[in-house]
Amino acid sequence: MADSGIEQAFSSALLPTGTRIACRIEYDGSGYHGWQAQLKSSSPTVQGALEHALERVAVQPIRVHCAGRTDAGVHGHAQIVHFDAPCTRSAKAWVLGGNSHLPPDVRIHWAQPVPEDFHARFSALARRYRYVIVNSAIRPALSSRQLTWQRKPLDAVRMHGAAQALLGEQDFSAFRAAACQSSTPFRCVHHCSVTRRGDLLVIDIEANAFLHHMVRNIAGSLMAVGCGEQSPEWIADLLLAGDRTRAAETAPAEGLYLVDVRYPAQFSLPVTPPGPLVLPG
Repeated sequence: MADSGIEQAFSSALLPTGTRIACRIEYDGSGYHGWQAQLKSSSPTVQGALEHALERVAVQPIRVHCAGRTDAGVHGHAQIVHFDAPCTRSAKAWVLGGNSHLPPDVRIHWAQPVPEDFHARFSALARRYRYVIVNSAIRPALSSRQLTWQRKPLDAVRMHGAAQALLGEQDFSAFRAAACQSSTPFRCVHHCSVTRRGDLLVIDIEANAFLHHMVRNIAGSLMAVGCGEQSPEWIADLLLAGDRTRAAETAPAEGLYLVDVRYPAQFSLPVTPPGPLVLPG
């Protein structure tokens, strides 16, 4: 993403009705039943909270479209959305006005006009997630809903080596949820690393797209490798077998963050800072 959009984030210049607006949204998913608004449910969702806030600014209904629908308990450091403005407002009004009507666990970081052919989901080239594990003998009291705790010692080097089997375009049926509605199990993983930062382990993975629960299923199996329950070669074996029942359990939602979405340079969206903020440095 380019830097130029930062200057427009709080611009007071009025944007006409019908302008397509892109925004970066940050949220703590702990208190929400996922991203997507549920028509027949009163359960809180991030999309519902965001649309309600934007509608207070517009005084009209607004429908937002996101880059990736996160599950219950999963966090967004850099979720990207777009909507078509139903009225004349400035970027400053969408950001500051929207935030004034949002709960403290959801924030709009910037808003800027984009071309009509921009789509938060379909224009994306890649999504990047980080899964953050606190690897300590005692479960921490702070950030308990923003980190996954693992008591067993984990070998990050061993996990990183195993993760390299995930690279490239291949069938990820072994890491696909039974309820996944994708028409194909094939995805292309661009990179996957596992690093240690003190007591924190970070699984950092980018792909063109992800299957339902794919990252959490991968994280669960990499932790099985890291604690010595399975060999590093097991990940490659799972991919070849394509059997979800042979892989480890799905890792908890609280450690997962959508940290970046990459778009073609022509859209000039602002650069997303490294995240999530729970990570040191």
